[in-house]
Amino acid sequence: MRITFFFFIFYASIFAQNQYPKDYFRSPLDIPIQLSGNFGELRPNHFHAGFDFKTQKTEGLNIYAVADGYVSRIKISTSGYGKAIYITHPNGYTTVYGHLKSATPMIEKHIKSNHYIEKKYEIELFPKPEELIVKKGDIIAFSGNTGGSEGPHLHFEIRDSKTEKTINPLFFGFDSLVKDTKKPIITNLVVYPIDENATVNQSKNPLMINLSLQKDGTYVAGKVLASGKIGFGVNTYDVYDVAWDRNGVFKIESFLNGKPSFGFRFDTFAFDESRYINALIDYPRYKSMYQRVQKLFMKNPFPLSIIQPNKDNGIVEVVPNVTQIYRIEVSDFNDNKSVISVPIQYSSIPASDVLRVKTTPYFIKTNKEYNFEKDNMSVFIPAGTFYEDFYLDFDVKKDTLFFHNDNIAVHNNFVVSIQDTITSEKEKEKMFIASINGKKLGYNSTKLKKNTFVTYTKNLGQFVLAKDTTAPKISISKSIEGKWLSDQKFLNLFIKDDLSGIKEYNGYLNGQWILFEYDYKTRKITHNFNDGIVAEGKNDLKVVVSDNVGNSTIFETQFFRSQKQ
Repeated sequence: MRITFFFFIFYASIFAQNQYPKDYFRSPLDIPIQLSGNFGELRPNHFHAGFDFKTQKTEGLNIYAVADGYVSRIKISTSGYGKAIYITHPNGYTTVYGHLKSATPMIEKHIKSNHYIEKKYEIELFPKPEELIVKKGDIIAFSGNTGGSEGPHLHFEIRDSKTEKTINPLFFGFDSLVKDTKKPIITNLVVYPIDENATVNQSKNPLMINLSLQKDGTYVAGKVLASGKIGFGVNTYDVYDVAWDRNGVFKIESFLNGKPSFGFRFDTFAFDESRYINALIDYPRYKSMYQRVQKLFMKNPFPLSIIQPNKDNGIVEVVPNVTQIYRIEVSDFNDNKSVISVPIQYSSIPASDVLRVKTTPYFIKTNKEYNFEKDNMSVFIPAGTFYEDFYLDFDVKKDTLFFHNDNIAVHNNFVVSIQDTITSEKEKEKMFIASINGKKLGYNSTKLKKNTFVTYTKNLGQFVLAKDTTAPKISISKSIEGKWLSDQKFLNLFIKDDLSGIKEYNGYLNGQWILFEYDYKTRKITHNFNDGIVAEGKNDLKVVVSDNVGNSTIFETQFFRSQKQ
């Protein structure tokens, strides 16, 4: 335990020595700062990598360069960060601005020219240091709602330029812009029997423990009567003074009899470790109850750098004649702290329930690989696919593969294969491996190798071979056939596909490729006439949309436009 305690002191000492510049970066906005999401916040399959700044529920606000630098990367995507700009600064950090509506003219010209060079909307650019230089306070873009955004806001990150690790912006002085005097909120405390021999309050299953608020603002948990190895988890969130959005907490630490047991703090992390959120939280509880209980132990250790465990990985062993006190401290960046004290006492009273585990013939160990086959279907599981050992459901019935359910977290891809020696080669061109989601089929990217369809996926559930012979749909809200569009700035159409999904789309004016921006949330594609492709007078428009198995639809019309004002 001495070594562990030294580790905690050493870690804190090293961290304290890592001084980030407090006054180097300005705010990327010129409105009062409010956060709808903070660094490290728990999101589906990942930790949030930066700040989500509110933009007053609108688009088009000025976005400013937070310091001198150059635009080092531009990524335009229909998902993720949508339209995003990356600025590299001479002090060794890179800032990221996501979900943008558009860039300022200098940067937008660079983006547009590459859209037309590559003849596609989704592009990724890496300008040279001398191409797009910006100064602190320059307007670089305008706020938007592009990509995977669920509402207008600015996603902002600070990364180490060399390692590309993302860093909590609060270390760079942004804490002075976000007033926070409120303690984190604790909603649930859960205790877990770690193995089949452990019991907690006469139960072999996880239990929620009652919390009593004390006069000093701390909590005392109901007594835990246990035997064997147990662990704890806490459901918690943080709030700021000017908004009541449920944000993530900065730090959680646990102590057993005053000595460090387990902890984590959201200071910096690498993107390739972000999916370990599914090992950190109680994943089955999240899937069934949508509660993200953060576990303060590791049954099977995993390499997440934010974690600081003791030699027992946070697991508490309850033995006779020893009374123990377990303490949890949940803190925000300003050290506003909520504390829980948990009395633990040994009890030999046997459990009154049984362990709720469905046994099957297939027991999966995380460090081994497996291959399951039945009829014409098979699943290959590489070692390290899952976080914990478990009993797997596997079966094939009536041409459907049943491969467990989504209450188990998956870290790496496994391989689903379905053989088909009956269907003709022509028909196979329109087929893919689909996931069954209720009454709907979901597309999985599928390759055909001889007579075998193969997909790599992280999604458990049911799989079936599906065929898509229906072409995508293209529509326009109001016909423009033969009409003058001189007063319109934009040309809008709507595209959709009901099964395999849209793979690509292309638009042409008078035979020349034109840029259509695509918003999958509204299914709208938009061409800006300012691109300068439209001709004076008569114009022939052609739009071609293809789905993921090659079905295509062509939309053609004719309109008139005058650029003379």
